[in-house]
Amino acid sequence: MSESGPPDPLARLGERLKRARAARPGEPVAGLEAPVSQEGVGLGLRIGIEFVVAVVAATGLGWVFDRWLGTRPWGTIVLFFLGVGAGMTSVYRAVTGIKTAVGYRRLDEVGQQPAKDKWDDEE
Repeated sequence: MSESGPPDPLARLGERLKRARAARPGEPVAGLEAPVSQEGVGLGLRIGIEFVVAVVAATGLGWVFDRWLGTRPWGTIVLFFLGVGAGMTSVYRAVTGIKTAVGYRRLDEVGQQPAKDKWDDEE
């Protein structure tokens, strides 16, 4: 008997997959979506944590004021709603990109040209 038995079916499948991937160069590679999804998860965690921390911190501060001043439960109630407002403002700023890092551009601005002003010509 010869040592060259029937070809391995997994090897043949691997070759067919390589040929199929080479035939379609415009298709994205499976691993390229990971950074985009991680960026979305990071933004979602940031928004959630900032909102919860704002509400909990304000409510805790209201509870402390109530214990100190003896105005139960009004300080807790008022500062709870102020914390919700601060949390919503923080969420709005995170989603719209207000006060983001220098050089950061939102996805809808990528295709647009930056505005030129008179200072650009002097350099």
